[in-house]
Amino acid sequence: MTETLFGGPSLPPAYPDRAAWGTAQKLRAWQTEAMAKYFAQSPRDFLAVATPGAGKTTFALHVATELIARGTINRITIVTPTDHLKRQWADAAAKVGISIDPNFKNADGRHGKGFIGVAVTYAQVASKPLLHRAKTEAARTLIILDEIHHGGDALSWGDGIREAFDPAVRRLALTGTPFRSDTAAIPFVEYAEDRDGIRRSKADYTYGYGEALKDHVVRPVMFMAYSGEMRWRTSAGEEMAATLGAPVTKDVTSQAWRTALNPAGEWIPAVLAAADKRLLQVRRAVPDAGGLVIATDHEDARAYAGQLKKITGESPTVILSDDAKASDKIDEFSAGESRWMVAVRMVTEGVDVPRLAVGVYATSTATPLFFAQAIGRFVRSRKRGETASVFLPSVPNLMELANQLELERDHALDRPDKDPDGFMEEDAEMEEANREEKASDTMEKFKFEALGSQASFDRVLFDGGEFGTGGEIGSDDELDFLGIPGLLDAEQMGVLLRQRQADQQSRRRRKSAATGDAQAPEPVVMDHRMLMDLRNELAKNVSAWSARSGMPHGMVHSELRRICGGPAVAQANEPQLQQRMKKLQDWFLGKK
Repeated sequence: MTETLFGGPSLPPAYPDRAAWGTAQKLRAWQTEAMAKYFAQSPRDFLAVATPGAGKTTFALHVATELIARGTINRITIVTPTDHLKRQWADAAAKVGISIDPNFKNADGRHGKGFIGVAVTYAQVASKPLLHRAKTEAARTLIILDEIHHGGDALSWGDGIREAFDPAVRRLALTGTPFRSDTAAIPFVEYAEDRDGIRRSKADYTYGYGEALKDHVVRPVMFMAYSGEMRWRTSAGEEMAATLGAPVTKDVTSQAWRTALNPAGEWIPAVLAAADKRLLQVRRAVPDAGGLVIATDHEDARAYAGQLKKITGESPTVILSDDAKASDKIDEFSAGESRWMVAVRMVTEGVDVPRLAVGVYATSTATPLFFAQAIGRFVRSRKRGETASVFLPSVPNLMELANQLELERDHALDRPDKDPDGFMEEDAEMEEANREEKASDTMEKFKFEALGSQASFDRVLFDGGEFGTGGEIGSDDELDFLGIPGLLDAEQMGVLLRQRQADQQSRRRRKSAATGDAQAPEPVVMDHRMLMDLRNELAKNVSAWSARSGMPHGMVHSELRRICGGPAVAQANEPQLQQRMKKLQDWFLGKK
């Protein structure tokens, strides 16, 4: 193989002018389509929005390779949110013959000999924008802005990035998550007014989770939701109790949620044990499958790691943001076969550990951006049939985010009076989702005292539907779902979940009949069967509309719920289900 002037192996004939379609390196269909659009337009700025795990890095590096081959550029700067991602990008670039220096520091002035460019962080650019502007002006530079939404993290960051990269010949912006919920303009992103006069970001190419799922590019995600009884004492000394996920005030929900995550209670150890059972089941079919616990702060992460060691007998990998060896630990875990990793935030975005298959969402952060980043760690598909399993607290906002995983959103510069999707978060929450831990995190935890927690299995969320009738920890109702085979595609998973739910309902009816339970008279059983028939009929109609419109099943369910109101399908009553059926009929007839 020949060598390029940048010190790496040369690529096959460059796409698309000097090779037949598909004869260069193998590209996924969306990558090929996005590249065709890019080179047809030859834009200075291009924004690609692709779901986590879809292959944004591969797409960007193929664009870079072709731009080098055409003589359009002779330097590359890659901008990432974290130091670990700098190394990850450099490693990926090396595989296609592009030498990138991830160790460049502002004090160095210039990158090492033999490199075509550097990988830097957003903070690094913002601290010395004139240095990076000079480097940009000194050559025909391509700027790759990874997770571009970070360009709005702080006013100084946005200003610095604009100053540094304004002279660039080409800028390629990438993101894999819903854009920011605040109104900070993101550099080099085009905004256009919608029908309501709201300026929203305009992507040049979009490849959503729903499309990627159909193409088997990403894994389907099964969410295992756990409820339970929580007790705590407020800062005023009042003792409180609530069921996790019950319809209570926002403050009570927040405190019950924090109580559940408290390492001294019984909820988190029970959920960690359940997640490990699920992981062991998955590893029967996928031997190297790994698990990730996402913790709120360093203290909790260490405590969860101790509990996992008691459960599994092996010490998990612990990733903390202030650990100088964090990147090495992530790489070691990714290449190994150990079971568990516990991390605080830094593993929730961009970090590529393809063998992660089971997750525990043990954090109180719940913005759409952070949630999408976190779930994105588990969806990267390696072979058909791998399904991700994520365990989470049964609280309303997380249930909503899980049910609407397939929705795509654009960044709005103008805050509407009311966000129709209910996802317009407070700026402070967004800041929390993207910063490292500070002392205030610890202070917040002492505004109340957790007194005790117990866990119970609530339900499973999958493809916009909800399954399971709840149950105690260790019950057959829980084990039915923990024991689902580790290799099932989305269709097989849906069929099996419906079967498991039907088995549970049949089991409960037999138990009621055997015990003569006065709580379950015959009319209730008849109503339940009628509701199941309605749910099945609704599911068939949703499937038909999905096939006709191209809208994913989960998105159809979410839109029906948004328009018609009411709870999720599993909790909806007869009139609510009938109303959704009527709305679907209207859509088929062309009525809005």
